[in-house]
Amino acid sequence: MKVYKPEWQCTFSVNEGMEESASWKQRMAWRFRAFADRLDGGGRTLKIDCNVTPEVSREEVDSCLEKGFAVTQGLLIQLAHQAACEDVMRDAKAELFEEQPQR
Repeated sequence: MKVYKPEWQCTFSVNEGMEESASWKQRMAWRFRAFADRLDGGGRTLKIDCNVTPEVSREEVDSCLEKGFAVTQGLLIQLAHQAACEDVMRDAKAELFEEQPQR
């Protein structure tokens, strides 16, 4: 009886800036990205490297990235909500947030 063993590999990395060991081509690409960020104003450029074996379609990778960013957006919304609630509480009940001297 033959035993089948599925094999796969996935590497995923997100970079927000160039590495010190970057080649001249990578350095140039990061300079272009930084220039584009300045032109756009307020944006944030990320470089995503994703290698999957066996190969999956570009559409499937894009769908996964889209879902991941949707989860990220939800988490950021929760953080913003928590920060807004804390701001209100700090204003309404400042005495709760005052530092007590340590004994």
